[in-house]
Amino acid sequence: MKINEVEALVGVTKKNIRFYEEKGLLSPRRNLENGYRDYGETEVAWLQRIKLLRKLGVPIEEIRKMQTGSQTVGDGMRRHLITLEREQKNLEQSIRLCTLLTDHTEPLAEFNVEAILEEMEQLEQSGTTFQNKQTEDIRIRYVAPVVISFLFILLMTGIFSLLLWAYIAKPQDAPPLSFIIFLLTIPVIAVGGILLALYQRIKEIGKGEIDNAKKY
Repeated sequence: MKINEVEALVGVTKKNIRFYEEKGLLSPRRNLENGYRDYGETEVAWLQRIKLLRKLGVPIEEIRKMQTGSQTVGDGMRRHLITLEREQKNLEQSIRLCTLLTDHTEPLAEFNVEAILEEMEQLEQSGTTFQNKQTEDIRIRYVAPVVISFLFILLMTGIFSLLLWAYIAKPQDAPPLSFIIFLLTIPVIAVGGILLALYQRIKEIGKGEIDNAKKY
Protein backbone atom coordinates (compact mmCIF):
# COMPACT_ATOMS: atom_id res chain seq x y z
CA MET A 1 0.00 0.00 0.00
CA LYS A 2 1.02 3.60 -0.57
CA ILE A 3 1.08 6.15 2.21
CA ASN A 4 -2.17 7.74 0.99
CA GLU A 5 -3.94 4.41 1.32
CA VAL A 6 -2.55 3.87 4.81
CA GLU A 7 -3.62 7.37 5.82
CA ALA A 8 -7.19 6.65 4.72
CA LEU A 9 -7.24 3.16 6.24
CA VAL A 10 -5.84 3.93 9.70
CA GLY A 11 -6.79 7.59 10.03
CA VAL A 12 -3.25 8.81 10.73
CA THR A 13 -1.91 11.75 8.77
CA LYS A 14 0.98 11.33 6.35
CA LYS A 15 2.98 13.78 8.42
CA ASN A 16 2.60 11.61 11.50
CA ILE A 17 3.36 8.42 9.58
CA ARG A 18 6.64 9.92 8.36
CA PHE A 19 7.34 11.15 11.88
CA TYR A 20 6.96 7.64 13.26
CA GLU A 21 9.28 6.35 10.53
CA GLU A 22 11.83 9.00 11.47
CA LYS A 23 11.62 7.87 15.09
CA GLY A 24 12.16 4.25 14.09
CA LEU A 25 8.69 3.00 15.06
CA LEU A 26 7.85 2.05 11.46
CA SER A 27 10.14 0.52 8.85
CA PRO A 28 8.22 0.02 5.58
CA ARG A 29 9.88 -1.72 2.66
CA ARG A 30 10.99 0.14 -0.44
CA ASN A 31 9.54 -0.72 -3.84
CA LEU A 32 12.56 -1.64 -5.96
CA GLU A 33 10.87 -0.44 -9.14
CA ASN A 34 10.03 3.13 -8.11
CA GLY A 35 11.70 3.59 -4.70
CA TYR A 36 8.41 4.39 -2.97
CA ARG A 37 7.61 3.10 0.50
CA ASP A 38 5.49 -0.04 0.43
CA TYR A 39 3.30 -0.51 3.51
CA GLY A 40 1.98 -3.93 4.41
CA GLU A 41 -0.29 -5.44 7.04
CA THR A 42 2.55 -5.37 9.60
CA GLU A 43 3.01 -1.59 9.27
CA VAL A 44 -0.76 -1.03 9.42
CA ALA A 45 -1.04 -3.11 12.60
CA TRP A 46 1.84 -1.25 14.26
CA LEU A 47 0.38 2.08 13.19
CA GLN A 48 -2.94 1.16 14.82
CA ARG A 49 -1.13 0.31 18.07
CA ILE A 50 0.83 3.54 17.93
CA LYS A 51 -2.36 5.50 17.23
CA LEU A 52 -4.03 4.01 20.30
CA LEU A 53 -1.10 4.77 22.60
CA ARG A 54 -0.61 8.29 21.25
CA LYS A 55 -4.30 9.06 21.74
CA LEU A 56 -3.74 8.11 25.38
CA GLY A 57 -0.78 10.49 25.50
CA VAL A 58 1.94 7.83 25.82
CA PRO A 59 5.38 9.30 24.97
CA ILE A 60 7.30 8.02 21.94
CA GLU A 61 10.09 6.55 24.08
CA GLU A 62 7.60 4.54 26.13
CA ILE A 63 6.07 3.18 22.93
CA ARG A 64 9.55 2.26 21.71
CA LYS A 65 10.21 0.27 24.91
CA MET A 66 6.94 -1.63 24.48
CA GLN A 67 7.66 -2.19 20.81
CA THR A 68 11.14 -3.62 21.45
CA GLY A 69 9.80 -5.82 24.26
CA SER A 70 11.88 -4.24 27.01
CA GLN A 71 8.60 -3.62 28.81
CA THR A 72 5.08 -4.98 28.48
CA VAL A 73 1.94 -3.01 27.73
CA GLY A 74 1.04 -3.19 31.41
CA ASP A 75 4.46 -1.89 32.44
CA GLY A 76 4.12 1.03 30.04
CA MET A 77 0.61 1.84 31.22
CA ARG A 78 1.62 1.79 34.88
CA ARG A 79 4.43 4.25 34.13
CA HIS A 80 2.06 6.41 32.09
CA LEU A 81 -0.56 6.37 34.84
CA ILE A 82 1.96 7.94 37.21
CA THR A 83 2.42 10.78 34.71
CA LEU A 84 -1.34 11.19 34.23
CA GLU A 85 -1.95 11.28 37.98
CA ARG A 86 0.71 13.94 38.35
CA GLU A 87 -0.91 15.97 35.58
CA GLN A 88 -4.29 15.49 37.24
CA LYS A 89 -2.97 16.94 40.50
CA ASN A 90 -1.49 19.88 38.59
CA LEU A 91 -4.83 20.47 36.87
CA GLU A 92 -6.70 20.25 40.18
CA GLN A 93 -4.47 22.96 41.63
CA SER A 94 -5.12 25.16 38.59
CA ILE A 95 -8.87 24.58 38.91
CA ARG A 96 -8.76 25.47 42.60
CA LEU A 97 -6.92 28.74 41.96
CA CYS A 98 -9.15 29.64 39.02
CA THR A 99 -12.20 29.00 41.21
CA LEU A 100 -10.82 31.36 43.88
CA LEU A 101 -10.27 34.03 41.23
CA THR A 102 -13.90 33.90 40.08
CA ASP A 103 -14.84 35.88 43.20
CA HIS A 104 -12.74 38.88 42.10
CA THR A 105 -14.83 41.53 40.38
CA GLU A 106 -12.11 44.15 39.89
CA PRO A 107 -10.56 44.80 36.44
CA LEU A 108 -7.19 43.25 35.71
CA ALA A 109 -5.46 46.63 36.00
CA GLU A 110 -6.48 46.78 39.67
CA PHE A 111 -5.95 43.13 40.49
CA ASN A 112 -3.22 42.40 43.06
CA VAL A 113 -1.52 39.19 41.95
CA GLU A 114 1.31 39.01 44.49
CA ALA A 115 -0.44 36.65 46.93
CA ILE A 116 -1.55 34.30 44.15
CA LEU A 117 1.90 34.26 42.54
CA GLU A 118 3.51 33.56 45.90
CA GLU A 119 1.18 30.61 46.46
CA MET A 120 1.86 29.32 42.94
CA GLU A 121 5.61 29.52 43.52
CA GLN A 122 5.24 27.53 46.73
CA LEU A 123 3.19 24.91 44.88
CA GLU A 124 5.79 24.75 42.11
CA GLN A 125 8.52 24.17 44.67
CA SER A 126 6.52 21.20 45.95
CA GLY A 127 6.28 19.73 42.44
CA THR A 128 3.19 21.31 40.88
CA THR A 129 3.53 22.36 37.24
CA PHE A 130 1.22 25.01 35.82
CA GLN A 131 0.38 25.41 32.15
CA ASN A 132 2.47 27.75 30.03
CA LYS A 133 0.32 29.10 27.24
CA GLN A 134 3.38 30.59 25.54
CA THR A 135 4.06 27.16 24.09
CA GLU A 136 0.74 27.32 22.27
CA ASP A 137 1.71 30.49 20.44
CA ILE A 138 4.08 28.71 18.09
CA ARG A 139 1.98 29.68 15.08
CA ILE A 140 3.03 33.28 15.63
CA ARG A 141 6.56 32.21 14.70
CA TYR A 142 5.37 31.64 11.15
CA VAL A 143 4.23 35.23 10.72
CA ALA A 144 7.56 37.05 10.96
CA PRO A 145 9.56 34.94 8.47
CA VAL A 146 6.68 34.91 5.97
CA VAL A 147 6.13 38.67 6.13
CA ILE A 148 9.86 39.46 5.93
CA SER A 149 10.30 37.06 3.02
CA PHE A 150 7.34 38.56 1.18
CA LEU A 151 8.69 42.10 1.57
CA PHE A 152 12.18 41.05 0.48
CA ILE A 153 10.84 39.23 -2.58
CA LEU A 154 8.73 42.28 -3.43
CA LEU A 155 11.83 44.47 -3.20
CA MET A 156 13.92 42.14 -5.35
CA THR A 157 11.11 41.89 -7.91
CA GLY A 158 11.01 45.67 -8.11
CA ILE A 159 14.76 45.90 -8.65
CA PHE A 160 14.62 43.16 -11.30
CA SER A 161 11.75 44.92 -13.12
CA LEU A 162 13.52 48.29 -12.95
CA LEU A 163 16.73 46.93 -14.43
CA LEU A 164 14.87 45.13 -17.19
CA TRP A 165 12.77 48.20 -17.97
CA ALA A 166 15.87 50.43 -18.11
CA TYR A 167 17.56 48.12 -20.59
CA ILE A 168 14.47 47.83 -22.83
CA ALA A 169 13.65 51.57 -22.72
CA LYS A 170 17.15 52.80 -23.66
CA PRO A 171 19.21 49.95 -25.00
CA GLN A 172 21.68 52.39 -26.63
CA ASP A 173 22.61 53.88 -23.26
CA ALA A 174 22.56 50.63 -21.36
CA PRO A 175 25.69 48.76 -20.23
CA PRO A 176 26.74 45.59 -22.07
CA LEU A 177 24.18 42.81 -22.13
CA SER A 178 26.45 40.47 -20.15
CA PHE A 179 26.67 43.03 -17.36
CA ILE A 180 22.88 43.49 -17.37
CA ILE A 181 22.39 39.75 -17.15
CA PHE A 182 24.82 39.66 -14.24
CA LEU A 183 22.87 42.38 -12.45
CA LEU A 184 19.58 40.62 -13.11
CA THR A 185 20.85 37.36 -11.65
CA ILE A 186 21.52 39.02 -8.29
CA PRO A 187 17.84 39.55 -7.34
CA VAL A 188 16.95 36.13 -8.79
CA ILE A 189 19.57 34.42 -6.61
CA ALA A 190 18.53 36.51 -3.62
CA VAL A 191 14.87 35.53 -4.05
CA GLY A 192 15.84 31.87 -4.43
CA GLY A 193 17.92 32.06 -1.26
CA ILE A 194 15.18 33.70 0.77
CA LEU A 195 12.60 31.14 -0.43
CA LEU A 196 14.94 28.30 0.55
CA ALA A 197 15.54 29.89 3.96
CA LEU A 198 11.79 30.35 4.42
CA TYR A 199 11.13 26.73 3.52
CA GLN A 200 13.76 25.49 5.98
CA ARG A 201 12.44 27.79 8.72
CA ILE A 202 8.84 26.65 8.27
CA LYS A 203 10.00 23.03 8.12
CA GLU A 204 11.93 23.55 11.36
CA ILE A 205 8.94 25.14 13.10
CA GLY A 206 6.48 22.57 11.87
CA LYS A 207 8.73 19.54 12.27
CA GLY A 208 7.42 16.76 14.40
CA GLU A 209 4.16 15.10 15.16
CA ILE A 210 0.74 16.71 15.14
CA ASP A 211 -0.29 16.07 18.74
CA ASN A 212 -3.94 16.93 18.29
CA ALA A 213 -5.73 13.57 18.51
CA LYS A 214 -8.40 14.76 16.10
CA LYS A 215 -5.80 14.82 13.34
CA TYR A 216 -4.69 11.22 13.81
